[in-house]
This record gives sequence, C-alpha cells and structure tokens, in this order.
Amino acid sequence: MKLTQAQQDVLDKAIEDEASFISLQFTDVVGAIKNVTIPARGLPEVLEKGIWFDGSSIEGFSRIHESDMFLTVDPASYRLLPWTREGRRVARLICDVYRPSGEVFDGDPRRVLKSVTDQLAPMGLTYNVSAECEFFLFAGNGDAKTKPVPHDVVGYWDFSPRDLANEVRQEIMEALALLGMEVERAHHEVAVGQHEINIRYADVLSSADNIVTLKYTVKAIAALRGLSATFMPKPIAGINGSGMHTHQSLFDAQGNNVFYDANDPYHLSPMAYSFIAGQIAHARALAAVINPTINSYKRLVPGYEAPVYLCWGQINRSALIRIPRYSPGREKSTRLELRCPDSSSNPYLAFAVMLAAGLDGVRRGLKPPDPIEESAYEFTDEQLRERGIGVLPTSLEEALSELERDEVVRGALGETVYASFVRAKRAECAAYRLQVTPWELAEYMETV
Repeated sequence: MKLTQAQQDVLDKAIEDEASFISLQFTDVVGAIKNVTIPARGLPEVLEKGIWFDGSSIEGFSRIHESDMFLTVDPASYRLLPWTREGRRVARLICDVYRPSGEVFDGDPRRVLKSVTDQLAPMGLTYNVSAECEFFLFAGNGDAKTKPVPHDVVGYWDFSPRDLANEVRQEIMEALALLGMEVERAHHEVAVGQHEINIRYADVLSSADNIVTLKYTVKAIAALRGLSATFMPKPIAGINGSGMHTHQSLFDAQGNNVFYDANDPYHLSPMAYSFIAGQIAHARALAAVINPTINSYKRLVPGYEAPVYLCWGQINRSALIRIPRYSPGREKSTRLELRCPDSSSNPYLAFAVMLAAGLDGVRRGLKPPDPIEESAYEFTDEQLRERGIGVLPTSLEEALSELERDEVVRGALGETVYASFVRAKRAECAAYRLQVTPWELAEYMETV
C-alpha cells in the first residue's frame, strides 16, 4: 500500500490520537452534513483508494441508475473531535465526491466552491473570508416546548456572574481551538438566549469547512450541557434573528490586501468598489442561496437590525454591505461585510455565489451607487425610489425566481447543483403552503 506523505501523516496522527473511528464527512446540496463512520483500521485503505457510497439517497446527487459514487479524503482536514470520550475517540476527515469514472462530481458543493475560486488563479488572488455565526441556546431538546436558556439573564456584550451560558460559550471556544480554529471572540448577542462566535479569517475553502464544523461543534457541546442549539434564522417572533455576517477580502500572492487604497476616503481600491457593485447588482439572486429557507425571510424584515436594502455604507448597519472602519497600520483588515447571509445556507455554495457576483463586478468594471450613511429603515418608499435603493426578496419563492433569471449566480452553481437546489427549495415552498399555522388559527378561527 503506497500513501503520499500527507496521507501517511494523517495515518500517523490518527494512531497518535488513539482514534477508534473515523468520520468521513461531506454535505449535500442544501447543506446537511452527511457522514459514514469506519473503524480506524480501515483508514489506510480509504486514504489510498477512497470509499464507495450510494449517491441516489443524497439530496442533489445521482439518480438511481447511476448511484455509485465514491469519496476521497482531504488529508488537510483531519481533526480529532474533542468531545468524544477516551476509548471511543472519533477523528473527522472532510471528503470530496467523485464519479465512478474518476471524474470530479459537479454536484458536490465543495467542488462548486473550488471551481469558482479557480477563477482567481490567473489573477494571482486569494479570497479570504470570516463569518460571524449567530445562534440561540435553548433549554430542552429542540421541540415546540423549548425556551431560551432560563439562566441567560444578560444582553448584548453583557457580563454577569449569573450568565451560565457564558460557560457553554467557553467550552465551545475550547473545542473549536482544539479543532484548529482561531476563535477571535465570542459574546452574548442582542436577544435573550442568542450568542455569536467569530472565527479568524482564512482562505474561503478553509472558512467554509470551519463553518460546517463550527455548527455541529456548537450543537454537540450544547447537548452535553442538556441544551439545544439552533442556527435557525428566526426561531422566535418579535426579537432579533440570527445571521452570518460575512467579511470578505482579496489578497495577492505577496500577501497584500488588494481591497486597500490609502488615498480613498473609505480606504477602498477600485477593485473593492467593483466587487461591492457586483454583489449589489446580483443581491436579489444571491438571496436564494445565502438565505435559502422559508424562515430566512422572517429575519429579513426592517426593524430587527437585519439588512434588507441594497445599499452600502460605513456606519449604516441597515445597509446590505458595510465597510468596517479603517485603523492605521491595519491595512490587511480592509474588508467588505455582507450582512444578509444566514447560517441556514450551505457555506460552500454561499461563498461560491458571493465570490462570483463580486468578480462579475470586477470584470465589468461596475461602479457602486453612492454610499448611504443614514439608516435606510427610516426612509419612506418614495425616498427609497428617489435614491434608487432596491430591496431583497421578501420570500424564498421570490428569491428563487430571481435566481432563475440571473446567469452569473446560476452559472456559479452549475446546472447540476442549480437544478437540484431549486427542486429541493421549490418542494420546501410547496410544503409550507400546505401548513395551517397557529397565527392563522388565532386570526381566522372565530372571525370568518
């Protein structure tokens, strides 16, 4: 059996960690984590040859008559899951999906992201991303009776000796560090039971891998404490929802941030402005992928700090894109914060379409509209029209229609993923239309 040095390093590390099992992971089109677990003794063969699986049962993968597919592991993704117990330790490897012929599978979300980032190679650029992942902690097992954690008695950035949820956040931060992530900060968010964790920026593929890992790590640590964690965009009506504000920058081969320009009032380069313009131009189609659930559009409403207006600015948190303030000596921190994504998205697809939209603006030399530094929430419909400020779709169905018409965003997904994604999301919309909600019963039962 012949292994590359990287594969041998993985095998040596698994032995050193005394891993009993290996979890081989990938995501389906809608972002659900798929997993097959093998005994550690089977790792050498999987490293060398991959492992077969039935793709016909995976959302967006193969049809019944062409179901055989196989996984190959990414050696750089090896991590020991820190919450697994001694004697039954589990290590994780992220996989790429291939067809039986050995060709890459164009329906693999991770492959979609790689395909878009490949467009940066001739430009000598790297797309760096970091995301602010917000989530709620609930007491209970995730059913309809769950409530925000009762001992969570604080608000935004508050500290209290009685905030026992802080202990859970610290345990999550420790676990993420052991998984190789650099946690920059974690804090309580605005709503009761709501929290945020920020991971330091990295190349876009690593960041997407990190977000997938962060989500199941948060859920695993919460479960050990008898809690339920959710990244659902709007789990409770009437309070702030959870987003995934995404910070973006482009670096050249010398490590320079090409979004930075010392002579610009916002310290942004022409490329950065074109990138902004591209994302604003394609924002309504982007929404289908970066806000991909029925519930996403219950977060994207005015009044709860969620951006719905297609504009940009620096101090304006109602804008779709915010430019964090420049600090002298921190040129590498120049970045664009896209504020509308949420964590119900598949991060591989979300980052792929965000990059494609920005690059379209760069290629076409688009110019963004003038910045808006007032709160767009205060504008009347007439003022929005006068300033040419559009709005995001108000429903998943509307967003899917925008996606259908947008050749750039649709092209970034590729026809295989596009068709599978839209089919799954149209089915979600159809299922929702059949539901009778508690609001409808309360509103209409006695009045009609």
